Amino acid sequence: MAFQVMSGLMSILLLASLVAMASCASESELAETVAAEPPGASGGPSAIEAPPVYSYQVVRSYPHDRRAFTQGLVYEMGEMYEGTGLRGQSSLRRVELETGAVRQEHQLPRQYFGEGITIFGDRIIQLTWQSRIGFVYDKASFQLVQQFSYPTEGWGITHDGSRLIMSDGTANLYFLEPETFTEIDRLEVYDDRGPVVRLNELEYVRGDVYANVWQTDRIARIDLLTGRVAAWIDLTGLLPAADRQLRVDVLNGIAYDAEDDRLFVTGKWWPKLFEIRIVAPE
Repeated sequence: MAFQVMSGLMSILLLASLVAMASCASESELAETVAAEPPGASGGPSAIEAPPVYSYQVVRSYPHDRRAFTQGLVYEMGEMYEGTGLRGQSSLRRVELETGAVRQEHQLPRQYFGEGITIFGDRIIQLTWQSRIGFVYDKASFQLVQQFSYPTEGWGITHDGSRLIMSDGTANLYFLEPETFTEIDRLEVYDDRGPVVRLNELEYVRGDVYANVWQTDRIARIDLLTGRVAAWIDLTGLLPAADRQLRVDVLNGIAYDAEDDRLFVTGKWWPKLFEIRIVAPE
């Protein structure tokens, strides 16, 4: 009987030893795997390099209406089109670039807070903020020809030639079919720190989307294939201190002249609109 008990104890001890050895081997293999894996290979933020930060050079400045709470900006064929916000003050405008003079204007009904605009063919498309309603106008006459709805807030809008691209203040870009305004795709924008939220005014520039980030002096250059921020454009100090003596708000408004490769930016209630050149980091 004693022999059987002793034999049983030895079997238990042997089994425990084998389990411990296997556990150590597994931990050793795991440690080797982790050591061999490059930092960030698991998909964490460190897997993504920080985007380069570009600066700017002012090429020229133009007058800008201080009353314009700029929400959208588009350049086409020598003219600037601007969407402005605030309830009771929202509008769609055609503006003379050289003088800042408003040559044509359509006032939105008082209940709407106007947001981003884009030109698609012979139409101008304008978003509203929280009403979840967009307006389509005839480009020449500013006559309202259509309304459409969307399930989010409306912030910025542009297009890539075949799809409308819309922001709603989150990290998402929404791709819409331009005739039906139905969502056909969605992309999350991110950099090395994670999702980039508060995407605001948008402009399509040479295959990328440039996005104002609300409450910052930076523009994100976004890769439309991946959603990654390919570069930051830091516009700190663009509006001189002397022009900030009266009420101004944040940087907002990007327009691109594709024919002459010119980039324009402005802000809400800013007295100037700037043509800038992007300067690569040294």
